[in-house]
Amino acid sequence: MSTLHANAQHTLRRKSQPASMASTFHLLFLFLRLLPLSATANLHKSKILLISSLLSSTTTSHLNDTPPTTYFEVTKPIRLPKTQPCVHPILHHDFGYTYGKPPVLANYTPPCHCPSHDFSKIVLEWNATCKGRQFDRIFGIWIDGVELLRSCTAEPRATGIVWSVKNDITRYYSLLAVYLGNFVDRTYTGVYHVDIIVYYYPAEKKFNDFESNLENLASGYGSWADLILPISRNFRLNDGLWFEIENSTDTEGKEIKIPQNVFRAVLEVYVSFHESDEFWYGNPPNDYLLANNLTDTAGNEPFRELVVTLDGNVIGAIWSFTVVYTGGIGTLLWRPISGIGSFDLPSYDIEITPFLGNMLDGKTHTLQFHVTNALNVWYIDANLHLWLDGKNTYTEGKLLQHLVIPLGISYSSDFKGLNGTFLTKANRSISSTEAQDPVLVLGLAADGYLHLS
Repeated sequence: MSTLHANAQHTLRRKSQPASMASTFHLLFLFLRLLPLSATANLHKSKILLISSLLSSTTTSHLNDTPPTTYFEVTKPIRLPKTQPCVHPILHHDFGYTYGKPPVLANYTPPCHCPSHDFSKIVLEWNATCKGRQFDRIFGIWIDGVELLRSCTAEPRATGIVWSVKNDITRYYSLLAVYLGNFVDRTYTGVYHVDIIVYYYPAEKKFNDFESNLENLASGYGSWADLILPISRNFRLNDGLWFEIENSTDTEGKEIKIPQNVFRAVLEVYVSFHESDEFWYGNPPNDYLLANNLTDTAGNEPFRELVVTLDGNVIGAIWSFTVVYTGGIGTLLWRPISGIGSFDLPSYDIEITPFLGNMLDGKTHTLQFHVTNALNVWYIDANLHLWLDGKNTYTEGKLLQHLVIPLGISYSSDFKGLNGTFLTKANRSISSTEAQDPVLVLGLAADGYLHLS
């Protein structure tokens, strides 16, 4: 059984026998991160205080009679089988003053009370309530260092709020750590009361076999990985397990060694941006800031690219979706419907199978991340999904060709005083070919337009 001091780098294998699931324990941790204050956060704070002062003028009896508001994000529903799920509660915790403290830990073991251990769908559900005044908080859920969910809390009201997030975690079948750094004082009184539940849906024989066959024919691979390696920071820290990228020269990563019978590899990357880069897509160029003596405004242009390298060679790049958190721009915009991706931030898959020929030598290799034009701060980690050849101890591969066209980016600006128009153009191409199959890793091009007045 994992102890509270277990190393988050512990590797995880899919359990092939149902009996083994009952005796397998993993370390669950949850981290809720206090979003540090910046110039924009201070403005955000003043809005919160104004709204809260208006709410506080309401009579106590009225507040007590008002039911809590249900917040939600508009998302595509998870397609579920018709079978009855096996319900497995794994954590209940009240997040009060947790900022700067270690993640909340819980021993996790797959359920042994389910009549079947052949599951076609596994769903993680986060339920939370909060009342009072509080900022939006970023949080993550990990198991043995592998991130399952990254999300943002809803901002509470004096009458209270409730919200729920459901996430399909079937791809983590071979696994199944929570940190929420919150700050509570006389002003910010909101405590997040959290329940985490996992629903295991037994396979619906005919339906599942048909769907699985279609998926396997389409992809050429099985449904989920046999092994998932965490590309995250080690436990024993007072923070989340994500790496922190603080500027454009900052590089973070981890050394890994994979089994020598891997035949497919996919790197799943989690990313979120905060403080000076929370609204990076609206950041003006530095010459505009200098000309107008704007020392408290974030700059570095409205373009960011997360670059992934293997042993120093670029193998992928991500142009992340511009998620607006529940306290972003204007808090009243997200009541009760939150912004796209705010409750379930997207992760990004990079197919790195062509590079297995370089990684199957039994030696240690380094995966690293950096962000072009980054300002403080970006939270990044990853999960390396590996498919193993069960019939062979060793597999072989060879990278035949790897072509990386450097990032092409151009800026043009036209401003006078505080009024101006800025145009950004960027393009990027990365492709690779292995011995059996050509794989196009990435090809991106975009134009961006920003007008300030």
